[in-house]
Amino acid sequence: MNHVSTPATEPTRAEHAATAAAYLKAGEERARALANRGPVRFGADGGLHPDILEAYWKHGFYVFEGVVGAAELDELRADADMMIGRAPVRPGADVDAEGRPALGRDYARDPYTLVKPLSDPWGGTDKLNGRHPHRMTQPRPDADAPDYVVFLMYGMCQAMPAALCVYGHPHLLAVAEAINGTDFVPYNDAIFVKQAGVGGSVAWHQDGVTHWDSPDWDEGSHGFNFQVQLYPTTPANCLWVVPGTHKGGRIDIKRRVAENGGDEKFPDAVPLICEPGDVTAVNRQMLHGSFANTSPDKRISITMGFHRRRSVLGQKGKLSMKADDVYDEQRIFERSAVIQVAIDARRQRFPDETPFRYRPFDGLEERFRYNDETFERVIRDYNMKDLAI
Repeated sequence: MNHVSTPATEPTRAEHAATAAAYLKAGEERARALANRGPVRFGADGGLHPDILEAYWKHGFYVFEGVVGAAELDELRADADMMIGRAPVRPGADVDAEGRPALGRDYARDPYTLVKPLSDPWGGTDKLNGRHPHRMTQPRPDADAPDYVVFLMYGMCQAMPAALCVYGHPHLLAVAEAINGTDFVPYNDAIFVKQAGVGGSVAWHQDGVTHWDSPDWDEGSHGFNFQVQLYPTTPANCLWVVPGTHKGGRIDIKRRVAENGGDEKFPDAVPLICEPGDVTAVNRQMLHGSFANTSPDKRISITMGFHRRRSVLGQKGKLSMKADDVYDEQRIFERSAVIQVAIDARRQRFPDETPFRYRPFDGLEERFRYNDETFERVIRDYNMKDLAI
């Protein structure tokens, strides 16, 4: 196979896995010592339990255990496997590995990012506003590794019926409301795919780019992301975070690496260890990243971001959105409508659940029932209206 050009000084896949073992074990011990995991709990007032909010704001993240049940997980896995299987065989191709038309050739935004095995596609580049300044180690893949692997998938609410339903999950939306206010708005969604032994890395970064120098900046200015874990996550394949770094403003990541002797394995970072069905909530200002997956375990993480409305209104496009996009009232309303349609899609799929009440759409529920008409009006190509800041 023709893999990414990696210097001979880079470790092999097996060497990378072996040399990281002690660090991964120590990180897991640090993670389990933090008091910021457990089921979604609510207080006497019906809102998210204050202990959870306190832990989230203290550490910058929380692990919600057992949010998604076994039957729903099966549906999500089946839909994710379908998307992975229908990916183009290489960037720019029109067919998948079986010669079928690749999924999403008619989407306004290509639903796939493919990378070379074990590579870091963003580190040390100016991509995504240059927020990944340090390139991660790129181990040399095994000889039988494929030329390209799926790294990210987009448009899940359009391509995956089960993902649209989880987007409307009442407990997750209640958490979003507790963190960002009753008028919270969406950011985007994406599915990270870390295939066993070949999954690429995500260089250390902080997500937000808009508000670092704003006079009213605070630790919640750039929102947060959920990750719904479809399989067990391990220190070798999961996202790592540095607790508390959401509070201190913009970090000089290159300097931090240099002060760590040039080593990307930060001693104060912790892995987000999860069981299937667990959901992490991570502040987007946290320093976070993930290493190349040289382990035998795959990870698939359904990622959904949410903002405060006031952080988005009047801002212009950043990251993957066009710089001349303006997030006015109409743009925010149209992208937020996906939440309301997802709530109704979930109501139809899980009729015994109590649906979440999304207050910006009070009185508009009938206009945003999930059906063929709202799929075309609201869901199709919805991610062209994402609210990246």
